[in-house]
Amino acid sequence: MAQKRIGIIMHGVTGRMGMNQHLVRSILEIRKQGGVALKDGTRLMPDPILVGRNAAKIEPLAKQHGIERWTTDLNGALKNPEDRIFFDAASTQLRPTLLQQAISAGKHVYCEKPVATTLAEAIDLYKAAKKAGIKHGVVQDKLWLPGMLKLARLRDEGFFGRILSVRGEFGYWVFEGDRQPAQRPSWNYRRKDGGGIILDMLCHWRYVLDNLFGAVQAVSCLGTTHIPFRWDENGKKYRATADDAAYATFRLAGGAIAHFNSSWAVRVRRDDLLTLQVDGTHGSAVAGLRRCLVQSYEKTPKPVWNPDIPQPINFFEGWEEVPDGNYDNAFKVQWEMFLRHVAAEGPFRWGLLEGAKGVQLAELGLKSWRQKKWLDVPKLKP
Repeated sequence: MAQKRIGIIMHGVTGRMGMNQHLVRSILEIRKQGGVALKDGTRLMPDPILVGRNAAKIEPLAKQHGIERWTTDLNGALKNPEDRIFFDAASTQLRPTLLQQAISAGKHVYCEKPVATTLAEAIDLYKAAKKAGIKHGVVQDKLWLPGMLKLARLRDEGFFGRILSVRGEFGYWVFEGDRQPAQRPSWNYRRKDGGGIILDMLCHWRYVLDNLFGAVQAVSCLGTTHIPFRWDENGKKYRATADDAAYATFRLAGGAIAHFNSSWAVRVRRDDLLTLQVDGTHGSAVAGLRRCLVQSYEKTPKPVWNPDIPQPINFFEGWEEVPDGNYDNAFKVQWEMFLRHVAAEGPFRWGLLEGAKGVQLAELGLKSWRQKKWLDVPKLKP
């Protein structure tokens, strides 16, 4: 079977997300399976070159995974016409400059979100990509998680009836870094470095809500910094200047109301790190990253309020689990779709304009917090 090589400049893959989800579980898995199948029977085989500022990190990573090509010279990598795609998973604050460089070099671009720290920067990136005529994509991974795919199927089958509300709970306890090492990098908690949970997570909630339940039309958001001091990677104490929790309510097209609690200062007592409860006139569902449980109208219990006796109803009963399907890694699925798109096999909807929508909602969430009021979400025009 014929193979067709496609070179990918991978920047920022020494970090947790870039390394685990994009390099190891996506690109390397695609290589193991023999590439991405194209319509003419050929296999599109990704050939990555790892790029980073620190040779002491990038070289051993490449050797560990049998990758021959690595460099600390980004400009040199961008000059190679054989490498057609630039991917970035580095810090948000650096992303607009890096993507502009890649677009100017004529590369197709694919990146993590947020695509920028401001809407103006995000729109500039979209316009630059459109003018250059390159193909572009933004990671919207949660859309291909098993739990979200099950919710989409229930919606399409009419299980919910009219959707009334969506309740999202996200987060976990991120250790401060003194008694236990922190699970997230310290820049996440410094506003000047592009940190903050509102910028990070409202970008996710935008594409989840827009694609599954209805376009976001308005937002009310309250942020806070629950943990005022943390310790960085070198054990040095620093003041946390970015928000580590956000409590946001959204009004959706069609009339549904969504509310998401997002926090890096919460202990988990729920089925998963992210859970969504969707309530409709005909039934409800509770989904995590992988599992999804449903309760129909007919199986809905009829409680009577009486605080003077123990609750006789076990509310965990009466729910049925949605069966699993044949689900692949969510990041890998989107990578395969983008690679096919670059090979001129089908459209790819999740481009830089969709990324800009996420930044728009985060920016409005921060503004809503400052102004203490609801804000409409204007429609972005291409």
